[in-house]
Amino acid sequence: MDLLQNYADEKEDELDKPENQNDQNPDSAALESSPPRILPSKSAAPQVDDTTLALTVAQARQTQSRPIDPSQHVVAYNPTYEQLWAPIYGPAHPYAKDGIAQGMRNHKLGFVEDASIDSFVFDEQYNTFYKYGYAADPAGSNYIGDLDALEKNNAISVYNIRQNEQKKRKLERKQEAEGGDGMAVDVDPAEVNNPATDSWLMKNRKSPWAGKKEGVQTELTEEQKKYAEEYAKKKEDKGNAGGEKGEHVEDKSTFHGKEEKDYQGRSWVAPPKDAKAANDHCYIPKRLVHTWSGHTKGVSAIRFFPKYGHLILSAGMDTKVKIWDVFNSGKCMRTYMGHSKAVRDISFCNDGTKFLTASYDKNIKYWDTETGQVIRTFSTGKIPYVVKLNPDDDKQNILLAGMSDKKIVQWDMNTKEITQEYDQHLGAVNTITFVDNNRRFVTSSDDKSLRVWEFGIPVVIKYISEPHMHSMPSISLHPNTNWLAAQSLDNQILIYSTRERFQLNKKKRFAGHIVAGYACQVNFSPDGRFVMSGDGEGKCWFWDWKSCKVFRTLKCHEGVCIGCEWHPLEQSKVATCGWDGLIKYWD
Repeated sequence: MDLLQNYADEKEDELDKPENQNDQNPDSAALESSPPRILPSKSAAPQVDDTTLALTVAQARQTQSRPIDPSQHVVAYNPTYEQLWAPIYGPAHPYAKDGIAQGMRNHKLGFVEDASIDSFVFDEQYNTFYKYGYAADPAGSNYIGDLDALEKNNAISVYNIRQNEQKKRKLERKQEAEGGDGMAVDVDPAEVNNPATDSWLMKNRKSPWAGKKEGVQTELTEEQKKYAEEYAKKKEDKGNAGGEKGEHVEDKSTFHGKEEKDYQGRSWVAPPKDAKAANDHCYIPKRLVHTWSGHTKGVSAIRFFPKYGHLILSAGMDTKVKIWDVFNSGKCMRTYMGHSKAVRDISFCNDGTKFLTASYDKNIKYWDTETGQVIRTFSTGKIPYVVKLNPDDDKQNILLAGMSDKKIVQWDMNTKEITQEYDQHLGAVNTITFVDNNRRFVTSSDDKSLRVWEFGIPVVIKYISEPHMHSMPSISLHPNTNWLAAQSLDNQILIYSTRERFQLNKKKRFAGHIVAGYACQVNFSPDGRFVMSGDGEGKCWFWDWKSCKVFRTLKCHEGVCIGCEWHPLEQSKVATCGWDGLIKYWD
């Protein structure tokens, strides 16, 4: 209790004390109007000594304001641009290192002015300065450089040539054209044309080292004559468009039969009189009847004699063409030798008395079937891939050939001249097929497209090309002439209409065989009921035309079965050829 009493007395003394001081202080009236003093608030949190934090902040601010020490290796903060340029000792210089005031800068490295000058103007003033010593100042209308030369030349540039200098250059060019050599420049033209003046003498004088011009050499040496003859011969061969540009081989033929004419005087080529079709219904062959072997290499194509089929023609990779008897002896009747490389294609004329051969030696030859003589030879210097005669009887002199240089070339065999070129394909031409009563023809190429042409007009009237299409190395016409069967290299046979639109028949598709990479021939039976084709495994495939189903397959050859032909009269007989060098006859 005593302690509480003492505490209360101390509080009273403290309250009485200011009153006594106010009585003694003369400014007590002013102090009475001041606001009351507020006591500091109490907090439960412990007090923290912030002296160290304040010193750290002050040191950081001092560090950022002073310049960077060049001896230190690490800068622990991101300095400002002004701090980087600040001097180490003393006040900052009003100009920076490049002498430009800080306020005159619009770039870190100084002051950049916006200026634009054309390249032609720059080149003109640049060359003028280096030639005359002065140039126009792009910043103003005055000039810089040698002002004396400026006044002397009337401020011309290198592109402004004086009038007298233009005359001088014209005169120099005229002298060069006339053969003169360096006469005076500022000369009156009348003096130049006057023989009594020195100017005329200067113009017409001869150079001391010119010498005398020798006359035209009349006689040639032996070496020059020999070279001139060779050159003329080469030029003549080059200019001869219908000449033989392929490899030349001597043409010869060998007859292997007993006699070329029988007791009645008929030729061995003449068809038998009793050869005619028994009926129009065809059957699929089942067994091998005969094998012809005489080619030393593969056989690339076979063709039956037109309408009768009593002979069969074969083209071999051994450069030879052979014709075989079908009805009687079954032997080789004649061998035609006139090519130096493999024979690619063969084609009979309508009556069979003549035929065409196309070879890799770049020659197309027109042979007489009976005698074996070469009637004509055609070449463009390119490899012919397919040859065809116009099927019309009155146009049997028109030859069409698909070449390796993307062209279809048309010859008139009577005059041996090229009458037309069909040049639209983008790859080598593989097939030529006449349609629409021989008024049009369809060609296929390595460019994976079909093109339809009007005969005699080198303009494509129908172009068939789709992204999914493959190359079609063989095309055959249906006996009713309304459809085309195209051997596609994606292992299927596609059917196209020969009507106006030449559309793909999506409902008919023949597949199952493997022909990818081989130009296997596709063909029809004479009645149009069956489709047949060879394949890369030596088989011959037969499909039904209506149902598109595989009817039969025959294992015909070892290797590729490249060609197949249905006999025109014998309804159930088929001939096949392969790369094993054999020709087989099936019944």
